[in-house]
Amino acid sequence: MDATIRFSCTQCGKCCHNLRLPLSLSETAGWLNRGGNVQIFCEAIPWPQEPAAGNLQARHKRDRSFAAVSGDLPIRVVVSVVASFDGPCPHLLPNMRCGAYDVRPLVCRIYPAEVNPFIELAPTSKACPPEAWAVDQPVFWAAGKAVDLVTVRASEQLRTIDFHEAPIRARLCSLLGIANAALANEGFVIHSVKREALLAALSRINMDAVSDLDRSDWEFVTSKASTRETLLEIGARVVDRDAVSPTGSMEYLAF
Repeated sequence: MDATIRFSCTQCGKCCHNLRLPLSLSETAGWLNRGGNVQIFCEAIPWPQEPAAGNLQARHKRDRSFAAVSGDLPIRVVVSVVASFDGPCPHLLPNMRCGAYDVRPLVCRIYPAEVNPFIELAPTSKACPPEAWAVDQPVFWAAGKAVDLVTVRASEQLRTIDFHEAPIRARLCSLLGIANAALANEGFVIHSVKREALLAALSRINMDAVSDLDRSDWEFVTSKASTRETLLEIGARVVDRDAVSPTGSMEYLAF
């Protein structure tokens, strides 16, 4: 999409409701300390061999994931630490302004741009009213990318941190005993961890060396019989969705 898109926030507050916001680990600690809720979303990709050097999307997935195994199958695990809330954001004020504006997550700073650089901006997929995209608004998007300097810098910072923290998120999962993931593009396994336990784990992850050599053994969760059969055939460990409690500390969310 090469169209020029104009945008300016109207402070309607619609984008601050019913969200799952990916956070950096430092943002996670701040969010928890301000009383917010956080969940851990896990998906995994079979990774029997490295992709071709020119496959940029595969390289992006590799950079934001960590190596592990599932039985005999080499995999890459993508872990997202997510601020979750139904209804308005806990920091949204009655006048629709952000009550934590100076410390708001990077994902909020880049809105309405996407976190994934391979997903282009589609105004129809956003909650913003038509006047936010009016022709008299400043140019936000052109030639397939954001042109707003603040957004560009925040996007670069977000991706740099995301890549850097991938092996640290592996350590976090190890400390929390998390080792279940959905097959990528099928869904997520969502782990709910008590605030105190998560804060304690966050305080420990930088105290120990993070190694890519000690690959943890993960288990896939799926709701599809065909996926289960295929994963078992290639040596992975699999558990059915029915074995995961939707009301417990672990739930399965299918796409």
